[in-house]
Order: sequence, then C-alpha cells, then structure tokens
Amino acid sequence: MKLGPKIVFLFNDPEGFGVAIAGALHPNPNSSLHRLEDLFELSLEGYGIKDCKACGNLVHFVDDNAISQVSLLLLNTYEPPILVCAIKEVLAQIVVEMSATTPKIIAPFVVASSKLKSGSKALASTGGKVSLYSVQIGAETDVTSTLATRTQKPPSPMQIHYEPLSCFHQLARVLKLPTSILIGQRSQSLSDEALEEDIETLNEIGELLASSTSLCFLREKVAWNPTKRSKNGEEPWRALYG
Repeated sequence: MKLGPKIVFLFNDPEGFGVAIAGALHPNPNSSLHRLEDLFELSLEGYGIKDCKACGNLVHFVDDNAISQVSLLLLNTYEPPILVCAIKEVLAQIVVEMSATTPKIIAPFVVASSKLKSGSKALASTGGKVSLYSVQIGAETDVTSTLATRTQKPPSPMQIHYEPLSCFHQLARVLKLPTSILIGQRSQSLSDEALEEDIETLNEIGELLASSTSLCFLREKVAWNPTKRSKNGEEPWRALYG
C-alpha cells in the first residue's frame, strides 16, 4: 500500500460523503500530476478476525516519475468491533509505509449535529453558516497549522457519539500520527434548506482539502444526496443495546 506524503483518510460511509469527496478531487490543470486508482486489502487475522479484511479504494496523484504525491484512502464501512480493528490496521500500515518520512494526514468527517456535544448539550447551530472544526493530533506540520488557521477549535470538552470519528481520533492519538481531523456538522432535517447547507459544508471541506494538498476540488463533480440514516440519527447496531 504505497502512499504519498500527504494522505486524505476517508470512510466509504452509507451517506456517500467519502465517495463524493474522493470523486471531486482532481489534479490542478497546470500540474503534472495524474490520477490513478487502486484497491487495498489488509488482513485482520492478528485481531482474531479471519472472515473479514480491511478493504477499500486508493486514489493516487502521481508525478511524471510515477511517484505518489497525494493519496486518498477510502476505507470500507464496518460495524464495531471490526471497525476499530480495520482503522487500527490501516493506520499501522501507514506508520510502516511512512517510516522514512513524516506523513501528513487529513481526515474529514461530516457528522450529524446531534452526535457532537459540548457537555450535555449538542453543539449550537451556526444559523445557516458553515462551521468547520479541526482537531490537531501529533506533531505540527504545515498542513495542520494551515488548517488550524482556517477552521474553528472545537469546544472543550467535546463529546463524540459517532463511532468512525471516535475510533479514528483515539487511534491516531495513540499512534501519534501528524493528523488534522476536519469536522463538519450535518443537519438532521431533510428540508431543502438543510440539504443545501449540508452540500455547502461538503464543498467547504473539499476546498480545504484541495488547498492543503495542491489539488483541485471540482464542485460540479460532487454527487452527494445526504439523508437521515435512521431514527434519531442512531446507528442501527445501537438498537441492540436499548
């Protein structure tokens, strides 16, 4: 799983956010980079999981020497407890692959507003304005410092009730990977106005990713129809626990 020094870590989530972002990022017209797509598959047997692997898609932006400068990693959707094992294995592979250099990881998420809380309350609505938070993990890099100046710092303490984000955040901290986690809020409403705000949040994240990786974000290439996943925004597996 050869990777470029700049890595965008995405999830192939049911809402299609990760796929939409990956599909809209392209080389700048005036650059020499080329877009190449690949697949990856990592064993989870080390975690006692023999019937499932950590799989996903890779998009590389390579130069004229076929050397990847930016990699988009799109991990397939998994439910706990396989989810944490898959994330851990992919991050561990990044550590191995990037042992000779410092990776610069950006992990964008769009999370239902009800799943982000400050204290006992959900984060306040921004009244139609796009509000992006960033969390820096590990050593500071040019990417993390730039993103910090263009986003808000999340309130402290912030409770995360979204498994992919929570797992990724904890594992990146343990491995001390230089990472910027971008967090945008998604409305629970299905009104036209709310959906337009969700699309604008995705576009803002895409623009930040593009400027941080010297790529181009093509808004006309965005194909995303955000919808409510389930009642009260809960993941289906939580219903098993009442």
